Amino acid sequence: MTAKIAYDEVEVGTELPAQTFPVTRATLVRYAGASGDFNPIHWNEKFAKEVGLPDVIAHGMFTMAEAIRVVTDWTGDPAAVVEYGVRFTKPVVVPNDEDGAVVEVSAKVAAKLDDGRVRVDLTATSAGQKVLGMSRAVVKLA
Repeated sequence: MTAKIAYDEVEVGTELPAQTFPVTRATLVRYAGASGDFNPIHWNEKFAKEVGLPDVIAHGMFTMAEAIRVVTDWTGDPAAVVEYGVRFTKPVVVPNDEDGAVVEVSAKVAAKLDDGRVRVDLTATSAGQKVLGMSRAVVKLA
C-alpha cells in the first residue's frame, strides 16, 4: 500500500477530517485483552480511586492509537506513518455507563519536509481537556 494523498497537493495548514472515538469500559476490557495491559486503573473503579484517580482511565497507548487513526484514515495507508510521538497530558476518564467517554481528534499539516514527507500535528481532547500534548506524526505521502 502507499499513501493516497499526493505530496504536491498538500499545503501547510491543510486540515485532516476530524473524528470522534467513543470509549466505554467494554472498549477498555477488549484493549486490555489485546495488549496484555491489565493494570486495574483501567477497569477497577475502586482501585483507580484508591490511587487518586477520579475514575477508571483509558490506556495511554489506546488513546494514542485512536488519535493516529485520523492520519492513517487520511493517507489510506497506515505504513505511511514513519514517526509518531505524543506526551500524555491528562487521562481519559471513562465512567461506568452506556456512554463512556469520547476522544475528539483534529489534525493539520504543520510542515512540508523533504522526500515527500509532511509533519502532521494532532489535537486530542476528552471532556474539554487536552489529553495528548506534542502529538506529531511524520507521514510519507505519494
